[in-house]
Amino acid sequence: MTETTTIIIVVVSVVLIGILLGMSFSRRKRSKRFHDQYGEEYDQTVKTLGNEKKAQSELDLRQEHVKTLDIRTLTSDERERYLAEWMAVQSKFVDEPGKAITEADRLIIEVMQKRAYPVSDFEQRAADISVNYPELVTNYRAARAIAVKNEQNQADTEELRQAMIYYRSLFSELLGTDEIAR
Repeated sequence: MTETTTIIIVVVSVVLIGILLGMSFSRRKRSKRFHDQYGEEYDQTVKTLGNEKKAQSELDLRQEHVKTLDIRTLTSDERERYLAEWMAVQSKFVDEPGKAITEADRLIIEVMQKRAYPVSDFEQRAADISVNYPELVTNYRAARAIAVKNEQNQADTEELRQAMIYYRSLFSELLGTDEIAR
């Protein structure tokens, strides 16, 4: 082997190693960006779809879908009306927690619809919510699961209380107000 051939092999090897390291770094950086943006939702999507590349593609599709929606903010009158409805639902929780959860679930859907989110399918609602409220979507899924359990008369009071807390957080964000938290 000549000295020139050895140098070419070393240079090609160094370039290939550099490319592989660059690709690995790029994948890690992209994964970190998705994790920073979506948190638990990213982890759950990776787990559901089986790998990071599929999960990232799914989350990119969600973002593109939400961009096509004409999501709007509520007017101050709409916010006041929904806030009053929410307060009534919360006060009902003491005496009728199951009924309050059913109404909270309905009110979330109503507000989402008013803001122009598609609401016909729960998984689509959750996917859309994950784009704008990634820190709340896991709790929204948990609240919905409890609501379904409640419909079957299988949810206990502690589960219903937890669902109400989850719904309240999302409702507050959808309303665009922190008045509910107070």
